[in-house]
Amino acid sequence: MSEVFVDSGGFFAYLVLEDAAHERAVKAFDRVQTEGSSLVATNAVLFETHALILSRARDGRDLALRFLDSVLMGLCRVERVTRLDEQHALDLIRKQQDKAFSYCDALSFVVIERLGIEQAIAFDRHFRQYGRLTLL
Repeated sequence: MSEVFVDSGGFFAYLVLEDAAHERAVKAFDRVQTEGSSLVATNAVLFETHALILSRARDGRDLALRFLDSVLMGLCRVERVTRLDEQHALDLIRKQQDKAFSYCDALSFVVIERLGIEQAIAFDRHFRQYGRLTLL
């Protein structure tokens, strides 16, 4: 079974009806389900998603809590970042001086590489800049 990485922007767009990328996110999540793939996110992405929902979504507190509950019920597999992942992410940020990757994005890229994931649901320009993934 193939795995598809989900970034915080992907979760946000899927959950927040008013988001400009909502329809694209719904189609991407539906595609993952139809193809029998599974979703993966890092614990760092979950932290970021929760904060994003709290700060930007209408009824943010309730929606953020429902998001965390859905993760606990199996929405996605949570891949915990390791110390080595953290070091590799810092190395990536230092190496890619022409990019403004966030630490969370850099961690995502490192974990994606470690797990051999080739597809992602992300609407962040940094995922396009990274260029090693097929974005759904």
